[in-house]
Order: sequence, then structure tokens, then C-alpha cells
Amino acid sequence: MTRYTAYAIGAALVDTEIEVTDQQLKDMGVEKGLMTLVDEARQRELLDHLQDHLIRASHASGGSAGNSMIATALFGAPTFMSCKVAEDNDGDIYLADLETSGVDHGLHDKRQSGTTGKCLVLISPDAERSMNTFLGVSETLSIYEIDEPAIVDSHWVYLEGYLVTSETGHAAAIRTREIAEAHGVKTAVSFSDPGMVTFFRDNMSAMLGNGVDLVFCNEAEALEWAQTDTLEAAMDAIKTVAKTFAITRGAAGAVVFDGHQTFKVAAHKVDAVNTNGAGDMFAGAFLYALDRGEDYQRAAEFGARAAGEVVQFFGPRLTASQCQALRTEFFGS
Repeated sequence: MTRYTAYAIGAALVDTEIEVTDQQLKDMGVEKGLMTLVDEARQRELLDHLQDHLIRASHASGGSAGNSMIATALFGAPTFMSCKVAEDNDGDIYLADLETSGVDHGLHDKRQSGTTGKCLVLISPDAERSMNTFLGVSETLSIYEIDEPAIVDSHWVYLEGYLVTSETGHAAAIRTREIAEAHGVKTAVSFSDPGMVTFFRDNMSAMLGNGVDLVFCNEAEALEWAQTDTLEAAMDAIKTVAKTFAITRGAAGAVVFDGHQTFKVAAHKVDAVNTNGAGDMFAGAFLYALDRGEDYQRAAEFGARAAGEVVQFFGPRLTASQCQALRTEFFGS
């Protein structure tokens, strides 16, 4: 029997969230709504500039793939995460979060000196998140962090699009996909951020290979991938690299394609305070729903419901009790 619903590989980051104004973003030279890679000095400069602001979510483990794997596990489907953390306090925090959430990993004896990756998440009044990421040891994530037995023991492999920025991480993502394909494990790729598509198109294309089973992206990423301004053209373009897809559209809900039919799913109407982690939550909930035998439309409805829940709070995900309550409310069990 297959042990894991999903195996993921991605950057291990510890998030710090701070509320800011649009003017402060401009003053600091931060590009709104995107993930920007920075060095540790730049991240410290931003923190110093904002030292008098309330930090709403300090020391919460993050990273796109990690958030999704934690969500899937908290809903009740086991997952595995391959990543890299240092022998420091943030590394302790990250691994403790994985283990508490029920996510397996292979880092028990593989940590090293250095600094665990950190992401400074700046939340503007419209709930948009602007991320400034120092990758730390995650920058050297490589094929040596791949756990082939865990891949073979999974229904899905989930590749984080942010890995296109790292030469060794990109190679690890491609190798992970190849192992999955060789063993009949389904493959999913998240585009992760419009900037990953804009500036690393060739690497993203290589990650997709000859096509994957499922692509997760938001509308901006889909339009950028297709280099179009119409959603219909974007969907046609994604169909050439993926058997199925899920495109999130914020307050407009989501569009999913199950390989045969296209479905539109409404968003869960809420007052959003923070969009950090919304796409990750959608993907994690979606994979959980598929694992329990739901179809793509139902899975997308659950993903939208879960994403709508997480944007009402600071922090990139829900608690275990919130996930369990949401699962029971939606599915009845």
C-alpha cells in the first residue's frame, strides 16, 4: 500500500509577517505582490526599517511546498517533505512544525552548519503579500536531499516552482520528476510566483519536461506562462504541458480542468487580511480531496474553501483543529 499522498521538494523557510502600507513598500524599494530573493543584509535592512511595527506571525515555518504538505497532512493524508535546514534555532522550528503536523522528512542526521532560510512577508492593506526571501542553506538544496524510496511510496510528487532560481535545486526538481515518472507516480508542479515564470521560463519549462499530470498556478502566472491577456488562451497553453490544471483567481474563485471538462469554482467569500499561503493551502487541500477519491470539481471547491479560510488570519496556514473542523464541515468526516 502506498504510504504517502504526496512527496514534495522545496525550500524550507521560516516566515516573519509584518503589516505595512503601500507607501512603505515604495520607500523600501519592495516590489509589491512578488517574491524577491535577497541576501541576509538586505533582509536585515528591511527588518531594521520596520522594527517598530507589530510582527503578527513570527517564527512560523513556511515555504511553498512545505505549506502545502503541512496542509495535506493536517487534513488527514500523510506527506513527505525533502528540504534543507541548518543546525540553528530556525531549523529546529521548521522541523518541529513538520513533525507536529505529521509530515515525514529525512533530515534527522543531515543538518549542517549555516543559516536556515527566512522569508520576510510584508502584508499591505489590501491583504497582498510581498515576500523578501533569504534562502540560506536552501540555496544549496540538491539531488542529495532526494529520498527515492519516499517518492516511490507516494501517489503524487509536488514540485515547487521556486526551485527554478537555484541551479542545484532545479536539478533536484528535474531528477525528482524523472524518478516519479519511472515509477508511475503522478507529478504536479506549482508555478509559485509570476516572477518565476517571467525570469526563469527556460528552467520552468525544463521542470515540466514532456508534460506533468497537474499544474497549480494563479491567473497572473497562467497569463505570464502563455504570454497572453486572456484566460482562455492561457488555459490552452497550459494544456500543452499538463494533463490537468487548477488556476486560482482570488476573489473570482478558480478554474480547473480534469483532462476532459473545465469547471469554474466560486471563491469562499470572506474579509481577507493576508493572502500569504492561500495558493499553498489551495494545493494542499486539493491534493487531500483527490486522495480521498473526490473529483476535480469537488477538490477545487474544497481548495477554495480552505484558501478562503486561511486568508482571514495572519500566518501561512490553519491550525490542526481548524483543518479538522473544516474537513468535517465540508465532507462530513
